[in-house]
Amino acid sequence: MQRRTLLATASALIMALAAPALAQDEPLKVGFIYVGPVSDGGWTYQHDQGRLAVEAEFGDRVETTYLENVPEGVDAERALTQLALAGNDVIYATSFGYMDAVMNVAAKFPDIKFEHNTGYKRADNVGTYDGRFYEGRAVIGTIAGRMTETNKIGYIATFPIPEVIQGINSAYLHARKVNPDVEMRVVWAYTWYDPAKEADAANALLAEGVDVILQHTNSTAPLAQLQQAGKIGFGQAADMSSFAPTPRVSSVYNNWAAHYVNSVGRVLDGTWQPDGVWGGIGDGIVAIGDITDAVPAEVKAEAEALRDAIGSGEYHPFTGPLNKADGSVWLAEGEVAQDEDLQGMNFYVEGITAQLPQ
Repeated sequence: MQRRTLLATASALIMALAAPALAQDEPLKVGFIYVGPVSDGGWTYQHDQGRLAVEAEFGDRVETTYLENVPEGVDAERALTQLALAGNDVIYATSFGYMDAVMNVAAKFPDIKFEHNTGYKRADNVGTYDGRFYEGRAVIGTIAGRMTETNKIGYIATFPIPEVIQGINSAYLHARKVNPDVEMRVVWAYTWYDPAKEADAANALLAEGVDVILQHTNSTAPLAQLQQAGKIGFGQAADMSSFAPTPRVSSVYNNWAAHYVNSVGRVLDGTWQPDGVWGGIGDGIVAIGDITDAVPAEVKAEAEALRDAIGSGEYHPFTGPLNKADGSVWLAEGEVAQDEDLQGMNFYVEGITAQLPQ
């Protein structure tokens, strides 16, 4: 009887000691929530390409899953909780409006790592990651300023948050730099992804005489409207090359694969920290898509030179002298905007006469 007890105890001890090793052999579970469908051809599509890159890089060391079409707000909190309860070790939330939901759920699951895209709130188990979209907007703004025949360019905006305002200002400043007569019209769609609303916004801009449209929204609907009207635009968040060579003459897109592979790698090797990553052209996070032959060769060369100067750090898109729309000085001659100022940007630069929603 005593021998059986000793054997049972020894067996239990062996199993207990073996358990951690078995757990280490299990794949790292990685979850994603998306604001749109993976088929959107834009923002969500590009994030999902990043998820697939993680699978390709790490193979059976990881197991990924995603939830798509998750609205911002309470639905996001439920989706994040679902991913947490499913045993995911790290969860990526890919829209600005998920921020508070991430913070709430992360507080309930302190052993799970979370990363929030485009937000600014962090915690011991919450990091953030973002792209310097304004860098890409400077490049395509240059093309827009050169290509417009009416001197009216349009911008389909999403929500009046710093990320979007940075893009509007950067695009306008660089369009004006090459074309002092350019005007910018802004339509606020109040959505990240809604093809019907985006098409309506494009048509509203076309009705005002705009012949070049930039967008911060994530569907190809504006390009479809531009195709019908014979005007031009740019891919957003993904390359949208199916509309090339025109109306899509170039694009600004996000290479989230670079971040996801790095981040998951740090989780796997135990070096992950709740950092705030803000990468741009030089980091490979922001990319300029192929500039088609619809753009004159000299304009293409000018845009590519600007891209390279930004990527190398030689040039910053927000370099003074620059004033705010009310005429007050923002940046003095040669002064460069600091990250903390950009991350709180809540004003238009001088020359944009549209009303900025509050």
